[in-house]
Amino acid sequence: MSERLGFPSRLPGLLGIRLPIVQGGMSWASSSAALALAVAREGALGTIAAGPMRPEALVTAIREVRAGTDQPFAVNVPLYNKRAAEFLDIVEAERVPIIIASQGGPKAHLPRFRAIGTKWLHVVASPGHAAKAEQVGVDAVIAVGGEAGGHPAPDEVSAMVLVRAVVRAVTIPVVGAGGVADGAGIAAMFALGAEGAQLGTRFLMTQEASVHPAYKASVLAAGIGDTTLVGRGRLPIRQLRNRFTAEVDAAERAGLPEEELKALHASRSLKDAALDGNVELGKVEAGQTAGLIEDIPPAAELVRRLVREAEAVRLRLAGLMPAEAVA
Repeated sequence: MSERLGFPSRLPGLLGIRLPIVQGGMSWASSSAALALAVAREGALGTIAAGPMRPEALVTAIREVRAGTDQPFAVNVPLYNKRAAEFLDIVEAERVPIIIASQGGPKAHLPRFRAIGTKWLHVVASPGHAAKAEQVGVDAVIAVGGEAGGHPAPDEVSAMVLVRAVVRAVTIPVVGAGGVADGAGIAAMFALGAEGAQLGTRFLMTQEASVHPAYKASVLAAGIGDTTLVGRGRLPIRQLRNRFTAEVDAAERAGLPEEELKALHASRSLKDAALDGNVELGKVEAGQTAGLIEDIPPAAELVRRLVREAEAVRLRLAGLMPAEAVA
């Protein structure tokens, strides 16, 4: 098992985890037990992404993780999803220890999960959203900057600014996300005042992540400038540039009507790339950190590496301080 991180954090005590590192819930990549289980075994927070799953598959994945470890884990539920109510019922029935919810309001759902001791982490894109989430009683928030893959903040504010603003806006623990691919990124989130870091693309690029090999190969080959936001002004998606993004860009420049743009945007999916391997015409969701990733290790090895790297940064920074300041 990984060593502990020396950064101060309330998350281990709140969630029962040893490491304040969160594996982001990623549709298809973590819509099974394998990745969440490997991460949870190392003491970080492994997350099953319910979004594209059939209800019976979600039940199976939850039970497989629970059978494989006694460590806490999470289920990510996008509240806008047409099956969100069913997902929440499953999470309640299976007594999942942690929910990570996104894209919807938590207020109506919190009482029943409070009653069974499930902790609720809410994904936010602004300090205002974070403050509202705290007011209704969530346990912690995850602030996701514009660098992140998938659905980042629509206003494209970077994690450097967003995380700091959210930390100022709330008193509950904040997890910083977006632009984190290694221990230095984790340390940076703590420097901003966060008490944990969430990594998505970096965990996408592990052996247990269940996406097509062509998808991983595309991300591995990408540079830091090879992603783009598709669907600005609607629900933007950060993905790798490909033929699909070029088509959307051309359509927007040509001034196509909004309905035609929506239809074009909906004509391709993450599933096309993640399951079928169509990385030219599918939505290859990935963050800017794709350009920082050079390998595809087992998830357990990655968690241990992240801890070593973050601790090395912490000790290096401590060495820059006068002895009396450290004391």
